[in-house]
Amino acid sequence: MKTFKLTAALFLAATIILGFSSCKKCNGEDPAARIVNEGSEKASVQIKTSGGNTENINNIEPGTSSAYVSYAPGEVVFTATVDSVLFVDTVFMSECFDYDIIINENNTISATAVDRND
Repeated sequence: MKTFKLTAALFLAATIILGFSSCKKCNGEDPAARIVNEGSEKASVQIKTSGGNTENINNIEPGTSSAYVSYAPGEVVFTATVDSVLFVDTVFMSECFDYDIIINENNTISATAVDRND
């Protein structure tokens, strides 16, 4: 009888632990980023990924955002051009995070991260 109770208790504990760990919405997915232009001018952004690839998102109008694009995790460099002025931000992008690369009203660039598991 003791063996049955011990086995049942271990089974219940394992079920609870597995239940909590499987509730994650994201499991090892690549990070994604979008450009949010809160500035006063059209912006174009060059993105250099951790793998060395370069991608351009051009002519993002003030008050708009680009679509999210996925990148490999690691260091990503965002170079924004606003009214012929360059702004650079380097972001270490982690799995299961979405990033907003924000060009603010002063036409400076910053990044915010949102965990997809929250």
